[in-house]
Amino acid sequence: MTAPDEARTPTLVERLRALDSCAVSDALDAYGLSTVVLGPRPVWPVPHVVAGLVRTVTVGPRRSDRPADHVAAAAVDLSGPDDVLVIANQGRPDVSCWGGILSRAALARGIAGVVVDGACRDASESAGLGLPVFARAVVPVSARGRVVQYAMNEPVGFGDITVSPGDYVVADGNGVVFVPGADAERVTAFAERVVAREAAMADAVAAGRPVSEVMHDSRFPTTDTTDTPPEESGS
Repeated sequence: MTAPDEARTPTLVERLRALDSCAVSDALDAYGLSTVVLGPRPVWPVPHVVAGLVRTVTVGPRRSDRPADHVAAAAVDLSGPDDVLVIANQGRPDVSCWGGILSRAALARGIAGVVVDGACRDASESAGLGLPVFARAVVPVSARGRVVQYAMNEPVGFGDITVSPGDYVVADGNGVVFVPGADAERVTAFAERVVAREAAMADAVAAGRPVSEVMHDSRFPTTDTTDTPPEESGS
């Protein structure tokens, strides 16, 4: 008789999907990592946390009349369920670099979501498909004749930070945060402690503890100590 399989250890992507951008932001703060980006928002009310490995696309102004690859098409074809496409278009709000046909292709590949440093279009179509898209703006203006893809799977500038393939991204209704690949394990573990701490704090408030006591800074996790739940802490 075959022994039952041992419980599978969740992957880092799965662990990040069980968190949210606020907890991850707190963890990044704890380690002095400034990789939160301000501006991109969900273009439809995405009901869950989007997390995955970064796959980058660099976009810029069209410089010639020569034929060019369609923005992000090759990246979509190479991506899968644990990937989030990160499209860097220098924050431009006046031209789309993601639209409905790409959303359909991404959905077919099982891609977790799309984050655009710039604008997208066909937001209603993305919503109908259920593909999470985060962008700085939604416009009807197409990329055709205006911007082209320069590169893919290379480090990109996104706002004030640099994002590289192998990094992780977490996006939800609160915003977008990036986790450097080299720091992903410790940031994720710390964010899990933040979530556990906040759950204990919520229970303490529900049990009648004064919120001024529950919210005291001494309750917050540190990078070098084991936490004590609020109801057990003597401070």
